[in-house]
Amino acid sequence: MQRTTVIDGAAHAAALRRRAAEVAADLRSKTGTAPGLATVLVGDHPASQVYVRAKGRACAGSQLSAFDIRLPGDISEASLAAEIEQLNRDDRIDGVLVQLPLPRHIEPHRILGAIDPARDVDGFHPVNVGRLWSGLPTMIPCTPQGCIRLLRTVHADLAGLGTVVIGRSNIVGKPLVALLLQADCTVTVVHSKTRDAGEICRGADIVIAAAGQPGMVNGNWIKPGATVLDVGINPMPNSEGRGRVVGDVDFHSVSQVAGAITPVPGGVGPMTIACLLLNTLLAACRRRGIADPAF
Repeated sequence: MQRTTVIDGAAHAAALRRRAAEVAADLRSKTGTAPGLATVLVGDHPASQVYVRAKGRACAGSQLSAFDIRLPGDISEASLAAEIEQLNRDDRIDGVLVQLPLPRHIEPHRILGAIDPARDVDGFHPVNVGRLWSGLPTMIPCTPQGCIRLLRTVHADLAGLGTVVIGRSNIVGKPLVALLLQADCTVTVVHSKTRDAGEICRGADIVIAAAGQPGMVNGNWIKPGATVLDVGINPMPNSEGRGRVVGDVDFHSVSQVAGAITPVPGGVGPMTIACLLLNTLLAACRRRGIADPAF
């Protein structure tokens, strides 16, 4: 039987958070102020509230200042842009994050484009997207960055590995493809219009599922010994009616075949928040002309 390694994202994220605390303490000693992250939440989306609270706790645990900006769901696009411009000018704030999704009457691209690219710790500003695809130093989106870090705990060298990314979102799928290409992987993207998705995945050394479809990837899709990362976070009720979270991968069947796999929860999710802290610290150092710290 295939012996599968369960990749402990929570443990790797904890190590990154400890390193973030060291860098934050060093910055505070050099500058007299703690690095600051502002999170902007528009409306009362339940999952977004959970994410924002988690980010605030992570900041506190790593000695970063957290600025929690809550705005009404009916705020106008112009007023939201004005709020962001104020954050761009606030010298206490090194990183600005607008929690998605936004209310339907607000165009996300306009709001993300209003963030100062130097403070864009999500890496979603068009300038940072272009720099990523050009292979230039930039803010790397947090979830794709976390995926690459986890892959490197399994594969010392990613060059030449056949990799399938399931999903083509601007938040995960597309930036992940850019990073994998920079690592010299051979990349295929599977999406909602792809034919024979399972057959394509069966030939891959690495499969990364980021489609938002609970359990869509099963053991029949996976080549024996392949590495599988599950980016999916899908709230589902259990038999008692209580909430639980499941991934895009059927963990039970895939873990019988894969060489390594991330669980949900405890896999990619914790790495996303840890990488957000790293991006905030990078932004703080770059704004102050300090060399990038090693992470």
